[in-house]
Amino acid sequence: MTTNNSYYKIYKPYGYLSQFINNQNKRRNKKLLSELFDLPENVMAVGRLDEKSEGLLLLTTDGKFSNYITSSKIEKEYHIMVDGTITEEQIEALKTGVEISVNGKLYLTKPCLAELLKDTSHIVERFVRDEKHGPTSWLKIVLTEGKFRQVRKMTAKLGFPTLRLVRVRIGDYRLEMMKPGDVKAISY
Repeated sequence: MTTNNSYYKIYKPYGYLSQFINNQNKRRNKKLLSELFDLPENVMAVGRLDEKSEGLLLLTTDGKFSNYITSSKIEKEYHIMVDGTITEEQIEALKTGVEISVNGKLYLTKPCLAELLKDTSHIVERFVRDEKHGPTSWLKIVLTEGKFRQVRKMTAKLGFPTLRLVRVRIGDYRLEMMKPGDVKAISY
């Protein structure tokens, strides 16, 4: 099948919005992806990562691809550094679902895969805070839904604020050994 659409994966760095143009006055001084990448016109981010999150973001000119990737059929995998030492009991709570606020209403998250992450050698080092502020834990969460700031709300609900959030996989697309600011053309 021949297509004129473009498909990319990028490593969205911390501190950037998942957009190319700024349409809002309150975001005037925010960093945009257009500062990092010179991509074809009409390229859009597939889904979002908030300003303080980093990692894999897919970009395309294909609306059907965007709809498919953001559907509940596609898994999104996050590696998260949280404040404190998380236990297996709290991991189990994440797996079965926790109640978070979505648009001012309580919402029970769908069951998901969650586990402690022992090896973080694949994650690019970035200073978050001094060790004197206490222990941290890394965990992996795999979701098929994506409510606004869901992962952050889930860990906070259990008393473990998210200090760092890195998306490493969307479906079959992986961050691999990309570094912040890297871009690669992909096929669909």
